[in-house]
Formats: sequence, C-alpha cells, structure tokens
Amino acid sequence: MKNLRIVIITGLSGSGKSTALRALEDVGFFCVDNLPVILLPKFLSITTSSSPDIKQVAMVMDLRERSFLDKYQRIFKGLKEKGYKIEILFLESSDDSLLHRFSETRRIHPLSERGLIMEGILMEREKLSSLKKMADRIIDTTSVNVHQLKDIVQSHFLPPSRQKKMAINITSFGYRYGLPVDADLVFDVRFLPNPYFVEKLKNYNGHNADVQDYVMQKKESKEFLKKILDLMSLLIPLYEKEGKVRLNIAMGCTGGKHRSVVMANKLDSYFTSMKYRVNLTHRDINKN
Repeated sequence: MKNLRIVIITGLSGSGKSTALRALEDVGFFCVDNLPVILLPKFLSITTSSSPDIKQVAMVMDLRERSFLDKYQRIFKGLKEKGYKIEILFLESSDDSLLHRFSETRRIHPLSERGLIMEGILMEREKLSSLKKMADRIIDTTSVNVHQLKDIVQSHFLPPSRQKKMAINITSFGYRYGLPVDADLVFDVRFLPNPYFVEKLKNYNGHNADVQDYVMQKKESKEFLKKILDLMSLLIPLYEKEGKVRLNIAMGCTGGKHRSVVMANKLDSYFTSMKYRVNLTHRDINKN
C-alpha cells in the first residue's frame, strides 16, 4: 500500500476540479469522481489487494457529498496512520471568477439553497478553509484556462524525468479494409516499393528484416521518413501547447501487411526514443 500514490482533488465548486482529474487521467492515474469519503478506505483496500498494477489513483471529493466535511479529517488521518500516501490538491478561484463561471454555464451552486450563487460561493469558501490548510498544493485558477490548468497539474504530478505527456497512437492499416475512423493524421505509403511483388518476400510482413531492408533501402523511403519526422517535430509541440493529450497517426498501404508496417515501426522506434508514450497497432497485418 505504501507504493500507491493517492491524490485527493478538492476545493471550490467551479474551480476546475474535473479538468484537473482529466489531466491526471491523461498521464496514467486511475481516476474516480465524487467517491463518498466513507468508502475511501474500502476502495483503497480493494485496489491494493486486487489491482496491484495500479500505482497511482486520483479522485475528486467535495461538498457534493453532504457528509464529506464531517468525516474527511478522521478518514484521511486513519489512512495516513496505516501507511497510505495521501496528497491533497486544493483548487480555488476568486469570487468574481466563480460567479462568472456559474452564470455562464447556468449550473446551480451546491450550497446556494435560495438560488443565490454568491451566497453559496462564500459559504463554501468558509466551510473548506480547514481543508485548504491541510492541502499539499493549492492552485488558484482565476486567470488560467483549461489548457493551462492541465499543464499546471501535469507538471506537478509528472516529473520532468518521466515520459512526455502526449500519448501517440500509431496504426498501420490497409486501404483495402478502410481508413481508421479515429485517425488524426493519415499517411499514404502506397507509392513506396511493394514487397508483395517480390516472390521471396510476399508471404512475410513488415516485421521481417528482409522486408524492412527492401523498403528502406530505397531513396524515396528514407526521404519520406525524414519529412514525416520533420513534420512531427513541428506539429507535436504545437498540439501540446493547445492541450492535445493524444495523437492518432495512421500509416496505410494496400493490404496493411508490408510497407505500412515498416513505416509504423520506424515511427514507433523514433517516438519511443524521444520518451513519448507510444501505442502501436498493426490493424490488418494478419488479414489475407
């Protein structure tokens, strides 16, 4: 249990807790929204005993659960005494900013029983003052947008020495079987020399060393790969700047067995060496 990292996201309603939770989910945390605090010990016990592969969890807990204020101190203290590592992330914002957000979204503040939003904001701020003092980190979201908040949260919980936050999903496919529906970028490699028409290579796939050599020894293959990597070096930082957390790249050839597999593997090796989180799929490699 001492190896399980537990982040409790809490704070003022409208301060961006859902955004913070999604930011942690995007960097590998197992996330739960609005878990009753009374269930936290049981949840952690089940997680540590039945899911040892889960190393970090994050959950939003706040005044939506009416008994939260009465129980959180006792429960948090008890869990820490048992050896659990609990970090409290507290989000807040200015009264005017919160009022504007509630007015803009037309949501009802959980404590504005008479429908007066500012009344609920002030009451919640007072009720959460003790919890704020317990927080390990406090983020004021008054002047940040959702993309900036994601960056702030991830930069705190994802050390620079770890992998970059964007996940890159690479798929090889065959045009014969249709385009991947979720692709952000699609590259057609049907112009490259086709091993299918080489008798000794046609029955192998792009994982085979001879097939790889046949494709990559051509000048156009090397130039194409260089251009793709140059393009990625331009696009990915810009995508990350705009808050994009995953990029789906598809490489297509006729049958999805030779050329697209070779090029997808090349991209996988490159992005892995650059410390990105990479998921590689060869969708049609086993189709006839």
